[in-house]
Amino acid sequence: MFMSDSEEAKGHTAANLKEFEHLIVHHTELPCTTPTNFLDGFISVLGRGFSYLWLVVVVVIVYSVVSRYVFAQGSVMLEEVQWHIAGAVWLVGLAFTLVSDDHVRVDVLHERFSLKTQSWIEFLGISLLLLPFLAIGFIEAAPYFWSSFEQGEVSPAPNGLPGRWVLKFFLPACFGLLFIAGLSRALKCTALLFGIPRPHPPKE
Repeated sequence: MFMSDSEEAKGHTAANLKEFEHLIVHHTELPCTTPTNFLDGFISVLGRGFSYLWLVVVVVIVYSVVSRYVFAQGSVMLEEVQWHIAGAVWLVGLAFTLVSDDHVRVDVLHERFSLKTQSWIEFLGISLLLLPFLAIGFIEAAPYFWSSFEQGEVSPAPNGLPGRWVLKFFLPACFGLLFIAGLSRALKCTALLFGIPRPHPPKE
């Protein structure tokens, strides 16, 4: 039985991909520990729960568009609901992205380093850059939210949403959740580098 040129080319491509797939590494595999499992679990549950709100955003957008262009009934409140929910989900999702290590990596040298070197880079980067930045962000954002809450800030638009402070709450919350996610990542690095906290044995 003979293969066509296209089938043969596909076979060669699949063989080449299989040969080099071990070189393609997306995640830095760091050990899990009891504290990091707890922190990651908290962020993951929160992130997955909030992700379902994207369905609400889609429904509200569709309803708003139909109301405006079919029934000529626009609503400022519906428009604000869209970006309030989208903003909140996006801010919470940042921490979930860090926990799952699905953020974009652009360092072409990182994947060429050993796992220990990668861990040192991540540990120093998180400890010296990420966590201090997040702490400053939280300290600056918390009064911004609290001032809005004390004033009972509402939307300046006619028929807009009440409680504008609810959205502003997610600014310090975002920095806080990212700090927890960054701390968890740093602890995974110390588990690999120093054995503290004690890493769990790898799954077979």
